[in-house]
Amino acid sequence: MSSEIPFVRDIDIEYGRCDQVSPLIRRVTANNPGGFTFKGTGTYIVGKGEVAVIDPGPLMNDHVEALLAAIEGETVSHILITHTHMDHSPAAEPLKKLTGAPTLAFGPHGGEKKDDGAREEGADWKFQPDIKLEDGDIIEGDGWTFEAIFTPGHTSNHMCFALQEEKALFTGDHVMGWSTSVVSPPDGNMSDYFNSLKKLLERDDEIYWPTHGPAITNPQSFVRAYLVHRRQREAQILRQIEEGHTTIPAMVEAMYADIDKRLHPAARRSVLAHLIHMVETGRVATDGAPGIENQYRLS
Repeated sequence: MSSEIPFVRDIDIEYGRCDQVSPLIRRVTANNPGGFTFKGTGTYIVGKGEVAVIDPGPLMNDHVEALLAAIEGETVSHILITHTHMDHSPAAEPLKKLTGAPTLAFGPHGGEKKDDGAREEGADWKFQPDIKLEDGDIIEGDGWTFEAIFTPGHTSNHMCFALQEEKALFTGDHVMGWSTSVVSPPDGNMSDYFNSLKKLLERDDEIYWPTHGPAITNPQSFVRAYLVHRRQREAQILRQIEEGHTTIPAMVEAMYADIDKRLHPAARRSVLAHLIHMVETGRVATDGAPGIENQYRLS
């Protein structure tokens, strides 16, 4: 299979505008573009009259006001959170206060233990869901039905939400059309991420709605390309070790020579995630627990 991921990056954005993107789905995009958010956080409103809100987004007053304007005269019955990064979940708190709707998610960031909080800048450690979801849970509203699909990897608490009426999957940051997803230890886990991608291949969703960027209309082939990309990345890491680049910083300098060096710290975390997986599966060895500064060798 080709290593090329068929990225889709063409999206019409006007911040604060409410766009009807399907019969049941509306989207309001926050003005928080960046290297990890693309054009901004797309908050989804599902249904009419009685609605669910997916990923309320960052704690920005103008974005919360735009959401309230979009749902004026309607009732929010559920606030669904794909995962607890600062561009996804913080606005749930004011939205909950203003609407009375409960929040639903797999759980808090990193589980109940928050020991790693200082090590992950982008985590929303304050968020606690009112209702904890498990894989396969059904959430019903007036004219819409979601199934919760547990997809850890990008974070340990990542959930996708399948809208049964449209065979649509809200993929959060698990699968995005504009870029690959960052998997950053300790909360991100590459082994989980591989398994969660394979889990999507067993489904028959017809369209993906990521929180960042446009819809993915070829989901099965897109996920397969994601998997090929990750496997090729691991083959690339093995070649780097063979060529004498035995530390992660040295690998990243060679592997990511053509990208903005400001993104290299994130690339190091991604390579670390791969190497943890490769050590666990016996392809690579290192002394002690895998880390950024370790020396790696072939097993």
